[in-house]
Amino acid sequence: MSTALWDSVGLSVAVGAWCTVLGFPPAVGLGYWLARARSPLKPIVSALLFLPLVLPPVVTGLLLLRLLGRASPIGGALDTIGLGVPFTFGAAVIAGSVVGLPLYVMAARGAFEAVDPRYEEVSASLGDPPWRTFVRVTLPLALPGLCAGAVLSFARALGEFGATIVLAGNTDRTRTIPIAVYGLLDAPHGSSSIWPLVTMSVAASTASLIGYEALLWWQRQRVDQERR
Repeated sequence: MSTALWDSVGLSVAVGAWCTVLGFPPAVGLGYWLARARSPLKPIVSALLFLPLVLPPVVTGLLLLRLLGRASPIGGALDTIGLGVPFTFGAAVIAGSVVGLPLYVMAARGAFEAVDPRYEEVSASLGDPPWRTFVRVTLPLALPGLCAGAVLSFARALGEFGATIVLAGNTDRTRTIPIAVYGLLDAPHGSSSIWPLVTMSVAASTASLIGYEALLWWQRQRVDQERR
C-alpha cells in the first residue's frame, strides 16, 4: 500500500481513539442517569441522544455543518479565534463522536443497569457520599460494560463516512479509510488499492465486535457471580 493509504489508516485509528476518549465522560454520565434517574425527561433525552442512530449520516453531517460552519454563530465565533471546525481533523472527530456516542451511552446504560443497587445502598449506609459510592462501587462493577461500549464506539467511528465527508470533507487531513475507499472507486486503477483497505477495515471491525462480545460476556459473568 502507498504512503497515502497508510496515512488514511493511521488517521482513522486516531479519529477512533479520540472519539473513544472524548466520549467516555458523557457516555458514563448519560448512561448512569438513564439507568438510575426517575425523570419525565428521560424519553425526550433518550430520543434526542439516539437520533443520530436513525438519521441518515449525511443528514447528521449537514446539521453539524449548519451548527459549526463559518456562517453559524457558533462556527463563526470559533473561526475568529482560529478554531474553525469544517474540513479539519477536529471535524472528523466531532462527526465520529456524534454518530458513535449513542452506542457508547447504550452500552453504558446497560452496564449500570446490570449493577445491583443493593451494593450502592450498602455503601451509602456505611456513610459514603454518592460520589464515593459511584467511584468505589458502581464504576468498577460496570467497568466491563463500559469498556464494551468504548470498543463499539471506536469501531463505529472507524467506519463513519456520511457525516464525516460532509463536515470534514475529503482532504489530506480528513481522508479516513471509508473516504479513501470512496475516492478510489472513481480513480483509474484504484481497485488494486481498495482491497487492502477493505481487508483492514473488515479485520478491525470484526476484532472490535469480538472484543465487544467478550467484554459483555465478562460483565454477565460478574453479575451472575454476584447474585450467587
